[in-house]
Amino acid sequence: MKKYENFCTAFENLKDIYQYSEPYDNVILTGLVGLYEICFEQSWKMMKEVLSAHGYKESATGSPKMILKTAYKAGMIKNEALWLAALDARNNVSHAYNRAIALEIVRGSKGEFYEMFCQLKEEIEGWLEIHGAKAQEKK
Repeated sequence: MKKYENFCTAFENLKDIYQYSEPYDNVILTGLVGLYEICFEQSWKMMKEVLSAHGYKESATGSPKMILKTAYKAGMIKNEALWLAALDARNNVSHAYNRAIALEIVRGSKGEFYEMFCQLKEEIEGWLEIHGAKAQEKK
């Protein structure tokens, strides 16, 4: 799945946030916020693709919030509130010129969001294994 591959690449890149520590200069801070934004974007787009492949009609929406809520109901993600907070952080990226907002996004990435993406990757791998096994059974 292309979206899964994109997510895995973005997630791998997000690990770079741990190579830097405060105080960040503006270029580093902007780059770290960008790594978070890309990973979040790829995560919800991947969820949308997986939900669609599993027949969830709600996946037809282009709304990240609806995708997150559907993913939670489907058991793909375990902490809806954390994912919605991550969505809020993504929505605040456009205000990343504000150093306080940018720092909050990076701290959230290092704190809870990185682990949230780890859990998603593990969950999706399980979904893909199940989907692949069902496809093999049909043959």
